[in-house]
Amino acid sequence: MFFFSVGVFAQDNYIKHKISQGENLSVIAKKYGVKVKDIADANPNAPKILKLNSTLLIPNKNTVKSKNKNAEVAVNNTPSNTSGIHEVASKETLWGISKKYNVSVNDLKKANPLLETEGLKIGQQIVIPTDEAVIKEKQPETSVEVVSTDVELFREVKAKETKYGISKEYGITVAELERQNPSIKGKVPVGYLLKIRIPKEKADAIQASKALQGSNNENAIASSSSPVNATVEAVSEIKRDSTLVRMGTNSELIDQLIANATENIGTRYRSGGTTKAGFDCSGLMICTFNNFDIKLPRSSIEQSRVGTKVSADEAQKGDLIFFRTNGRRHINHVGMIVEVAEGEIKFVHSSTHGGVIISSTKEPYYTRAFSQVNRILN
Repeated sequence: MFFFSVGVFAQDNYIKHKISQGENLSVIAKKYGVKVKDIADANPNAPKILKLNSTLLIPNKNTVKSKNKNAEVAVNNTPSNTSGIHEVASKETLWGISKKYNVSVNDLKKANPLLETEGLKIGQQIVIPTDEAVIKEKQPETSVEVVSTDVELFREVKAKETKYGISKEYGITVAELERQNPSIKGKVPVGYLLKIRIPKEKADAIQASKALQGSNNENAIASSSSPVNATVEAVSEIKRDSTLVRMGTNSELIDQLIANATENIGTRYRSGGTTKAGFDCSGLMICTFNNFDIKLPRSSIEQSRVGTKVSADEAQKGDLIFFRTNGRRHINHVGMIVEVAEGEIKFVHSSTHGGVIISSTKEPYYTRAFSQVNRILN
């Protein structure tokens, strides 16, 4: 069951802006990429002379670009398609930097040849290749306040339901569901009343969908008293629906598994570790899959016996990849594949030397140690 709370926040069509020294409507309009008339229309009662520290509502456009005067991007004068420099911080990886700037690891290496031989170093300045004129950096959280239209729903947990299934029902991640309900970090008990905050538009859509589903169920029951062929038709329709759901679920689940595992990049290696205090290789896999109610055996060699073994050419995101490292005769290391491209497999794992990192089968060490790939989610 679920219902709406009475509290609904203000419209998310506007951004609140506090007037600073020397600002006028023209300056503010230029800052947010809107017209002076748009701001005036949104604030009909605003005085002609703006008062310091007073608040204006700014129409929220998708193209709004907040100007951060304190964050400047250095521009390299050599290649024409190069627009910035990044200074390497502690625990950063090439994978993380590539995702931050939406470029590939290979492009980063081409723009910075020394990375192939020397790797990343703290404080090192590397060139970021991009076709855009401006590098997208995170803006200060205090620069603008976006007001959202959220409603609070309550949802009772039924038998055999999982956190993943419930989060998918409301279009949020398991991590977000846990953030909103801190007491369900473990297994969520039957009958527990979850609190779920989502945009009003999404809540309305869910309510409409449930109403339609209830109507369809009533129609199905009514038609079951008709000839036998009507019943057969209803059953086949259910089968088609369930097949579509399974296909969509696996694709989304794999993306969420990868996101969950890579959130731990930088966490230290710890023998026997299965928490954010430190992971060993199989511990990282256990923790990641357990967050989605999928149980894996404890050791890497036991995990290599789960699922379906596939060839390296058939490897996909979300598959487990196994190695025999340090000349071992049996499997002793495991990771999860996050990307497959042009014969290269990238995987997230907990390394004894680097903690949780992204590595590649193109690296000679892992090329020699490669053993097999297993598909857990078919």
